[in-house]
Amino acid sequence: MTDYNKMLDQLKAGEIASITIQKEDFLDFRSILIGRPDFKHFRGVAFHHGTTIYTYTEDPSK
Repeated sequence: MTDYNKMLDQLKAGEIASITIQKEDFLDFRSILIGRPDFKHFRGVAFHHGTTIYTYTEDPSK
């Protein structure tokens, strides 16, 4: 199983630029993401066929 918390921590620390999540992994990833207190700092951009790319932002989304 993929360690999404570790990936999100790496994204937050600037160790990686983005995380690409495929459609079939989205629900598992989302359940981890929304459980984090800093989840509003992660911005996802959806593309065709269900691929979503997440980046970290200093300012939380509203």
